[in-house]
Amino acid sequence: MELETPLWMWAVFFAVFLTLLVLDLGILNKKDHAVTIRESLMMSVGYAIIAFLFGGWIWYANDDGKGMEYAGQFITGYLVELSLSLDNIFVISLVLTYFAVPKQYQHRVLFWGIVGVIIMRGIMIGLGTAIVQHFHWVLYFFAAFLVYTGVKMLFMKDDDEQDMANNRVVKFFEKHLRVTKTIDGNRFFVRQEDPKTGKIALFVTPLMLALAVVEVVDVVFAVDSIPAILAITTQAFVVYTSNLFAIMGLRSLYFTLSAMLDRFKYLKYSLALVLIFIGSKVFVVKLLDLEKFPAMISLGVTVGLLFGGAVFSLFRTKDAPKTEA
Repeated sequence: MELETPLWMWAVFFAVFLTLLVLDLGILNKKDHAVTIRESLMMSVGYAIIAFLFGGWIWYANDDGKGMEYAGQFITGYLVELSLSLDNIFVISLVLTYFAVPKQYQHRVLFWGIVGVIIMRGIMIGLGTAIVQHFHWVLYFFAAFLVYTGVKMLFMKDDDEQDMANNRVVKFFEKHLRVTKTIDGNRFFVRQEDPKTGKIALFVTPLMLALAVVEVVDVVFAVDSIPAILAITTQAFVVYTSNLFAIMGLRSLYFTLSAMLDRFKYLKYSLALVLIFIGSKVFVVKLLDLEKFPAMISLGVTVGLLFGGAVFSLFRTKDAPKTEA
Protein backbone atom coordinates (compact mmCIF):
# COMPACT_ATOMS: atom_id res chain seq x y z
CA MET A 1 0.00 0.00 0.00
CA GLU A 2 2.74 2.46 -0.93
CA LEU A 3 1.35 4.18 -3.99
CA GLU A 4 -1.38 1.75 -4.93
CA THR A 5 -3.94 0.11 -2.69
CA PRO A 6 -5.14 -3.44 -3.38
CA LEU A 7 -8.64 -3.57 -4.85
CA TRP A 8 -9.85 -5.72 -1.97
CA MET A 9 -9.12 -2.87 0.48
CA TRP A 10 -11.16 -0.46 -1.63
CA ALA A 11 -13.91 -3.10 -1.76
CA VAL A 12 -13.92 -3.40 2.04
CA PHE A 13 -14.17 0.38 2.43
CA PHE A 14 -17.07 0.77 0.00
CA ALA A 15 -18.85 -2.22 1.53
CA VAL A 16 -18.61 -0.61 4.98
CA PHE A 17 -19.55 2.83 3.70
CA LEU A 18 -22.53 1.69 1.63
CA THR A 19 -23.76 -0.41 4.56
CA LEU A 20 -23.69 2.73 6.73
CA LEU A 21 -25.64 4.68 4.11
CA VAL A 22 -28.31 1.98 3.82
CA LEU A 23 -28.51 1.68 7.62
CA ASP A 24 -28.79 5.47 7.96
CA LEU A 25 -31.55 6.26 5.47
CA GLY A 26 -33.09 2.82 5.00
CA ILE A 27 -33.53 1.86 8.66
CA LEU A 28 -32.64 4.52 11.27
CA ASN A 29 -34.13 7.45 9.35
CA LYS A 30 -36.56 5.69 7.03
CA LYS A 31 -39.35 8.01 8.14
CA ASP A 32 -38.80 11.75 7.81
CA HIS A 33 -38.57 13.36 11.22
CA ALA A 34 -36.83 16.19 13.01
CA VAL A 35 -33.52 14.79 14.28
CA THR A 36 -33.02 15.65 17.95
CA ILE A 37 -29.69 16.64 19.47
CA ARG A 38 -29.64 13.33 21.36
CA GLU A 39 -30.10 11.34 18.14
CA SER A 40 -27.49 13.49 16.42
CA LEU A 41 -24.93 12.86 19.15
CA MET A 42 -25.60 9.11 19.21
CA MET A 43 -25.17 8.81 15.42
CA SER A 44 -22.04 10.96 15.49
CA VAL A 45 -20.43 8.91 18.26
CA GLY A 46 -21.28 5.76 16.32
CA TYR A 47 -19.65 7.08 13.14
CA ALA A 48 -16.59 8.24 15.10
CA ILE A 49 -16.16 4.78 16.67
CA ILE A 50 -16.44 3.15 13.23
CA ALA A 51 -13.91 5.61 11.79
CA PHE A 52 -11.36 4.85 14.53
CA LEU A 53 -11.95 1.12 14.11
CA PHE A 54 -11.35 1.56 10.39
CA GLY A 55 -8.08 3.34 11.20
CA GLY A 56 -7.12 0.36 13.35
CA TRP A 57 -8.00 -1.95 10.47
CA ILE A 58 -5.69 0.03 8.16
CA TRP A 59 -2.90 -0.55 10.70
CA TYR A 60 -3.69 -4.27 10.88
CA ALA A 61 -4.14 -4.77 7.12
CA ASN A 62 -0.69 -3.41 6.27
CA ASP A 63 1.96 -5.98 7.05
CA ASP A 64 4.76 -4.02 5.34
CA GLY A 65 5.74 -2.17 8.51
CA LYS A 66 3.88 1.02 7.58
CA GLY A 67 0.53 0.21 9.13
CA MET A 68 1.00 2.52 12.12
CA GLU A 69 2.11 5.36 9.84
CA TYR A 70 -0.92 5.01 7.56
CA ALA A 71 -3.28 4.67 10.53
CA GLY A 72 -1.83 7.84 12.07
CA GLN A 73 -2.26 9.69 8.77
CA PHE A 74 -5.85 8.46 8.50
CA ILE A 75 -6.80 9.65 12.01
CA THR A 76 -5.00 12.99 11.51
CA GLY A 77 -6.73 13.52 8.17
CA TYR A 78 -10.07 12.53 9.68
CA LEU A 79 -9.75 15.04 12.54
CA VAL A 80 -8.49 17.84 10.27
CA GLU A 81 -11.33 17.34 7.77
CA LEU A 82 -13.86 17.16 10.62
CA SER A 83 -12.56 20.44 12.03
CA LEU A 84 -12.26 22.26 8.72
CA SER A 85 -15.88 21.42 7.98
CA LEU A 86 -17.19 23.27 11.04
CA ASP A 87 -17.51 26.45 8.96
CA ASN A 88 -19.35 24.30 6.43
CA ILE A 89 -21.99 23.64 9.09
CA PHE A 90 -22.65 27.36 9.49
CA VAL A 91 -23.12 27.88 5.74
CA ILE A 92 -25.34 24.78 5.42
CA SER A 93 -27.47 26.15 8.27
CA LEU A 94 -27.87 29.40 6.31
CA VAL A 95 -28.82 27.47 3.16
CA LEU A 96 -31.47 25.33 4.87
CA THR A 97 -32.88 28.39 6.63
CA TYR A 98 -33.01 30.45 3.44
CA PHE A 99 -34.93 27.74 1.57
CA ALA A 100 -37.16 27.20 4.62
CA VAL A 101 -36.44 23.45 4.70
CA PRO A 102 -38.58 21.92 7.48
CA LYS A 103 -36.59 20.15 10.19
CA GLN A 104 -38.10 16.77 9.29
CA TYR A 105 -36.60 16.98 5.77
CA GLN A 106 -33.18 18.40 6.64
CA HIS A 107 -31.62 14.99 7.24
CA ARG A 108 -32.78 13.86 3.77
CA VAL A 109 -31.04 16.84 2.13
CA LEU A 110 -27.82 16.21 4.05
CA PHE A 111 -27.91 12.47 3.37
CA TRP A 112 -28.27 12.80 -0.40
CA GLY A 113 -25.62 15.49 -0.28
CA ILE A 114 -23.20 12.76 0.80
CA VAL A 115 -23.88 10.80 -2.40
CA GLY A 116 -22.70 13.78 -4.43
CA VAL A 117 -19.69 14.21 -2.14
CA ILE A 118 -18.60 10.60 -2.79
CA ILE A 119 -18.32 11.38 -6.51
CA MET A 120 -16.95 14.93 -6.38
CA ARG A 121 -14.39 14.31 -3.63
CA GLY A 122 -13.23 11.20 -5.50
CA ILE A 123 -12.55 13.24 -8.63
CA MET A 124 -10.85 16.10 -6.77
CA ILE A 125 -8.71 13.80 -4.60
CA GLY A 126 -7.75 11.65 -7.59
CA LEU A 127 -6.61 14.72 -9.52
CA GLY A 128 -4.86 16.19 -6.48
CA THR A 129 -2.87 13.09 -5.60
CA ALA A 130 -1.92 12.48 -9.26
CA ILE A 131 -0.69 16.05 -9.65
CA VAL A 132 1.36 15.95 -6.43
CA GLN A 133 2.92 12.57 -7.30
CA HIS A 134 3.97 13.73 -10.78
CA PHE A 135 4.75 17.35 -9.89
CA HIS A 136 6.01 17.26 -6.31
CA TRP A 137 6.62 21.02 -6.21
CA VAL A 138 2.82 21.54 -6.23
CA LEU A 139 2.81 20.21 -2.66
CA TYR A 140 4.80 23.29 -1.58
CA PHE A 141 2.21 25.50 -3.25
CA PHE A 142 -0.53 23.70 -1.28
CA ALA A 143 1.50 24.07 1.91
CA ALA A 144 2.01 27.81 1.36
CA PHE A 145 -1.72 28.15 0.67
CA LEU A 146 -2.52 26.44 3.99
CA VAL A 147 -0.16 28.72 5.93
CA TYR A 148 -1.70 31.75 4.21
CA THR A 149 -5.23 30.52 4.97
CA GLY A 150 -4.33 29.86 8.61
CA VAL A 151 -2.82 33.32 9.10
CA LYS A 152 -5.84 34.89 7.40
CA MET A 153 -8.20 32.99 9.73
CA LEU A 154 -6.32 34.24 12.79
CA PHE A 155 -7.06 37.86 11.89
CA MET A 156 -10.39 37.42 10.13
CA LYS A 157 -13.39 39.11 11.74
CA ASP A 158 -16.69 37.32 12.17
CA ASP A 159 -19.14 38.06 9.37
CA ASP A 160 -22.68 37.63 10.53
CA GLU A 161 -24.16 39.53 7.61
CA GLN A 162 -24.13 36.71 5.06
CA ASP A 163 -27.13 37.20 2.77
CA MET A 164 -28.21 34.05 0.95
CA ALA A 165 -30.63 36.02 -1.23
CA ASN A 166 -27.71 37.77 -2.91
CA ASN A 167 -25.56 34.66 -3.17
CA ARG A 168 -24.44 34.15 -6.78
CA VAL A 169 -24.83 30.36 -6.62
CA VAL A 170 -28.43 30.69 -5.41
CA LYS A 171 -29.20 33.30 -8.07
CA PHE A 172 -27.74 31.06 -10.79
CA PHE A 173 -29.93 28.08 -9.90
CA GLU A 174 -33.06 30.20 -9.49
CA LYS A 175 -32.45 31.82 -12.89
CA HIS A 176 -31.76 28.64 -14.89
CA LEU A 177 -34.19 26.18 -13.31
CA ARG A 178 -37.97 25.95 -12.98
CA VAL A 179 -38.50 26.20 -9.23
CA THR A 180 -41.75 25.67 -7.33
CA LYS A 181 -42.83 28.32 -4.88
CA THR A 182 -43.25 25.89 -2.01
CA ILE A 183 -41.76 22.62 -0.75
CA ASP A 184 -43.77 19.54 -1.74
CA GLY A 185 -43.14 17.06 1.07
CA ASN A 186 -39.80 15.28 0.70
CA ARG A 187 -39.84 15.43 -3.10
CA PHE A 188 -36.94 16.95 -5.02
CA PHE A 189 -38.81 17.07 -8.36
CA VAL A 190 -42.48 17.54 -9.28
CA ARG A 191 -44.46 17.78 -12.49
CA GLN A 192 -46.88 20.67 -12.73
CA GLU A 193 -48.22 23.24 -15.15
CA ASP A 194 -45.74 25.83 -16.35
CA PRO A 195 -47.41 29.26 -15.97
CA LYS A 196 -45.47 30.55 -19.01
CA THR A 197 -46.42 27.79 -21.48
CA GLY A 198 -49.45 26.19 -19.88
CA LYS A 199 -47.88 22.76 -20.41
CA ILE A 200 -46.93 20.16 -17.79
CA ALA A 201 -43.21 20.46 -17.08
CA LEU A 202 -40.64 19.16 -14.63
CA PHE A 203 -39.95 21.54 -11.76
CA VAL A 204 -37.39 21.37 -8.97
CA THR A 205 -38.56 22.07 -5.45
CA PRO A 206 -36.77 24.33 -2.96
CA LEU A 207 -35.62 21.07 -1.35
CA MET A 208 -33.67 20.18 -4.51
CA LEU A 209 -32.34 23.73 -4.77
CA ALA A 210 -31.08 23.50 -1.19
CA LEU A 211 -29.37 20.17 -2.02
CA ALA A 212 -27.71 21.69 -5.12
CA VAL A 213 -26.37 24.67 -3.15
CA VAL A 214 -25.11 22.38 -0.36
CA GLU A 215 -23.17 20.38 -2.99
CA VAL A 216 -21.58 23.56 -4.37
CA VAL A 217 -20.71 24.64 -0.83
CA ASP A 218 -18.91 21.31 -0.30
CA VAL A 219 -16.81 21.84 -3.44
CA VAL A 220 -15.84 25.32 -2.26
CA PHE A 221 -14.78 24.07 1.18
CA ALA A 222 -12.87 21.18 -0.42
CA VAL A 223 -10.47 23.80 -1.80
CA ASP A 224 -9.16 24.16 1.78
CA SER A 225 -9.56 20.62 3.08
CA ILE A 226 -8.01 18.66 0.21
CA PRO A 227 -4.70 20.60 0.21
CA ALA A 228 -4.65 20.09 4.00
CA ILE A 229 -4.93 16.30 3.79
CA LEU A 230 -2.49 16.16 0.85
CA ALA A 231 0.03 17.97 3.05
CA ILE A 232 -0.40 15.11 5.55
CA THR A 233 -0.24 12.26 3.03
CA THR A 234 -0.57 11.70 -0.72
CA GLN A 235 -1.76 8.10 -0.24
CA ALA A 236 -5.06 8.20 -2.17
CA PHE A 237 -6.77 5.52 -0.07
CA VAL A 238 -6.00 7.32 3.20
CA VAL A 239 -7.00 10.72 1.77
CA TYR A 240 -10.33 9.53 0.34
CA THR A 241 -11.44 7.33 3.23
CA SER A 242 -10.58 9.87 5.95
CA ASN A 243 -12.46 12.58 4.01
CA LEU A 244 -15.62 10.54 3.57
CA PHE A 245 -15.73 9.23 7.14
CA ALA A 246 -15.32 12.80 8.43
CA ILE A 247 -18.06 14.16 6.16
CA MET A 248 -20.42 11.34 7.11
CA GLY A 249 -19.86 11.98 10.80
CA LEU A 250 -20.18 15.74 10.44
CA ARG A 251 -23.48 15.49 8.58
CA SER A 252 -24.86 13.54 11.55
CA LEU A 253 -23.38 16.04 14.00
CA TYR A 254 -24.95 18.94 12.07
CA PHE A 255 -28.12 18.94 14.17
CA THR A 256 -26.10 19.37 17.36
CA LEU A 257 -23.53 21.83 16.06
CA SER A 258 -26.06 24.06 14.29
CA ALA A 259 -27.65 24.67 17.70
CA MET A 260 -24.30 25.18 19.44
CA LEU A 261 -22.21 27.16 16.93
CA ASP A 262 -21.86 30.06 19.35
CA ARG A 263 -20.29 27.73 21.93
CA PHE A 264 -17.38 26.96 19.56
CA LYS A 265 -16.75 30.47 18.24
CA TYR A 266 -13.07 30.40 19.34
CA LEU A 267 -12.32 27.03 17.78
CA LYS A 268 -11.44 28.77 14.50
CA TYR A 269 -8.23 30.10 16.09
CA SER A 270 -6.95 26.65 17.00
CA LEU A 271 -8.02 25.46 13.55
CA ALA A 272 -5.99 28.31 12.03
CA LEU A 273 -2.95 27.09 14.01
CA VAL A 274 -3.57 23.54 12.74
CA LEU A 275 -3.49 24.79 9.14
CA ILE A 276 -0.29 26.74 9.77
CA PHE A 277 1.28 23.67 11.42
CA ILE A 278 0.29 21.30 8.60
CA GLY A 279 1.54 23.69 5.94
CA SER A 280 4.77 24.47 7.80
CA LYS A 281 5.75 20.85 8.37
CA VAL A 282 6.02 20.33 4.60
CA PHE A 283 8.78 22.93 4.55
CA VAL A 284 10.33 21.55 7.77
CA VAL A 285 10.70 18.14 6.12
CA LYS A 286 12.50 19.79 3.21
CA LEU A 287 14.76 22.02 5.35
CA LEU A 288 15.77 19.23 7.75
CA ASP A 289 16.08 16.72 4.91
CA LEU A 290 13.67 14.29 6.58
CA GLU A 291 12.05 11.43 4.71
CA LYS A 292 8.67 12.18 6.30
CA PHE A 293 7.30 14.12 9.25
CA PRO A 294 6.46 11.60 12.05
CA ALA A 295 2.75 10.76 11.73
CA MET A 296 2.25 10.30 15.48
CA ILE A 297 3.75 13.73 16.29
CA SER A 298 1.54 15.30 13.63
CA LEU A 299 -1.51 13.57 15.11
CA GLY A 300 -0.56 14.61 18.66
CA VAL A 301 -0.11 18.29 17.76
CA THR A 302 -3.36 18.32 15.76
CA VAL A 303 -5.40 16.71 18.55
CA GLY A 304 -3.79 18.97 21.17
CA LEU A 305 -4.58 22.18 19.28
CA LEU A 306 -8.16 21.19 18.47
CA PHE A 307 -8.87 19.91 21.99
CA GLY A 308 -7.39 23.07 23.49
CA GLY A 309 -9.50 25.26 21.20
CA ALA A 310 -12.69 23.35 22.04
CA VAL A 311 -12.07 23.55 25.80
CA PHE A 312 -11.21 27.26 25.60
CA SER A 313 -14.36 27.94 23.55
CA LEU A 314 -16.61 26.08 25.99
CA PHE A 315 -15.01 27.90 28.94
CA ARG A 316 -15.35 31.37 27.38
CA THR A 317 -18.98 30.76 26.38
CA LYS A 318 -20.10 28.88 29.49
CA ASP A 319 -22.73 31.53 30.24
CA ALA A 320 -24.34 31.17 26.79
CA PRO A 321 -27.98 30.00 26.71
CA LYS A 322 -28.25 26.22 26.71
CA THR A 323 -30.20 24.29 24.08
CA GLU A 324 -32.62 21.56 25.05
CA ALA A 325 -31.85 18.09 23.66
